[in-house]
Amino acid sequence: MRRHSPAQPSIPRILLSLILLAGCSIPPPLIDRIKNAGELIVVTRNSGTTLYEGPEGLTGFEHDLVQLFAKELGVKAHFIIPKRFEDLMPMVIQGKAQLAAAGLTVTPDRVSEIRFGPSYQEITQQIIYRRGNQRPRKIEDLVGGKLVVLAGSSHEEELLRLKSQYPDLSWESRSDLESAELMQMVQDLEIDYTIADSNEFAVNRRFMPNLGVAFDLTEPQPLAWAMAFAEDSSLYDAMEHFFNRIREDGTLDQLIERHYGHIGRLNFVELQTFVKHFENRLPKFEVPFKEAESITGIDWRMLAAIGYQESHWNPKAKSPTGVRGIMMLTQAAAKQMEIEKRMDPHQSIIGGAKYLRYIEDKLPERIQEPDRLWLTLAGYNVGFGHLEDARKLTEHLGDDPDKWAEVKQHLPKLSLKKWYTGLKHGYARGSEPVNYVDNIRAYYELLRWQLRKHAQEERNNNRPPHALSIIPEAL
Repeated sequence: MRRHSPAQPSIPRILLSLILLAGCSIPPPLIDRIKNAGELIVVTRNSGTTLYEGPEGLTGFEHDLVQLFAKELGVKAHFIIPKRFEDLMPMVIQGKAQLAAAGLTVTPDRVSEIRFGPSYQEITQQIIYRRGNQRPRKIEDLVGGKLVVLAGSSHEEELLRLKSQYPDLSWESRSDLESAELMQMVQDLEIDYTIADSNEFAVNRRFMPNLGVAFDLTEPQPLAWAMAFAEDSSLYDAMEHFFNRIREDGTLDQLIERHYGHIGRLNFVELQTFVKHFENRLPKFEVPFKEAESITGIDWRMLAAIGYQESHWNPKAKSPTGVRGIMMLTQAAAKQMEIEKRMDPHQSIIGGAKYLRYIEDKLPERIQEPDRLWLTLAGYNVGFGHLEDARKLTEHLGDDPDKWAEVKQHLPKLSLKKWYTGLKHGYARGSEPVNYVDNIRAYYELLRWQLRKHAQEERNNNRPPHALSIIPEAL
């Protein structure tokens, strides 16, 4: 009699069951989950190089870059700003955000904890000191001074690395402040030194003219977005495709130009002079600037920045070429705008604002802000005919005539015989409108910052506001 053992399932059936079970537990790729949710959760910082509130809402280099990425994915960007810088990466690692877009430096310590995407910019860590004090020129010179840095930053990481070489080096780490606040403490003589990324210093030095770079602490380092190590690379792959595209089509260069193109235009003396004229001259002309805004719809602060670039708010200003007044109108422009007295501040400001709008209306409707404004300002300075020549030349050379970042590269060619002989309006000093626009952009941001600072001081002093006591957007 044959004995039979209990029936056993076949090997193929067991494998099939395991495969089916495993298949049920595999989540969809991360990028698909983001798209299905319709939202990309991004942790960032509130600073001049990342995200801040501008005249038309949230802006900032990282903000605008993320918005472009979210648009490409077909989702909305949801931004989270933690209270402390050192919470940025843990929030990504813990899954509370899918991305950190905060001007993060790629460092050896960070690479071991988190995955970085493609680099989009380079910065250098710099030692910041106050002009007038003794300038440190090497690491040893920092010993004995009060050095304060951002807790959890690449700056602190670099100091920890240097500590083994310079055991007497000491510093304080702060979790409750941002980089700009530490720079302000140096400006106010509350501390001796801090460390800032080169792009952050460039943005903030306009508002803190007494600051200087003592020396570079590092070689150039890459900035990149950060994400958690995931079970799939779908988010990284999407980011890589995105950055490759915006590099190739010029979008990244245009964004860098938009946020950094005017940085560094003003030197120490120019910044100090602006502050003096802000206090002594601008109050006399704020009313007509605001009236011009009500007539034309152009931000009065932008008009004031133009007026400062033109004349330093001097109503008696004249040039050898015949332009006069605060807005330095030509006789032809004044006549066209029905202005009888160019030296009259009120008439000059109203006329200048109207003429600016007149030039803007001649541009094709398809051109969007802020390129529309920058091109208008260039036309105000060099003449609309020369601007059109530059735009046609830009297009002829394969670039976008509707983007200021690309037109400004070709405007200087208007002074070269090789190029201007083939243009309708001939020779022009093409470098001037480039400098003109960049200066106005710098003055505009400096004016907004001064107004905000002025208003804060008056609130602190509990004094009733006067003409300049408005509260502009936070920078």
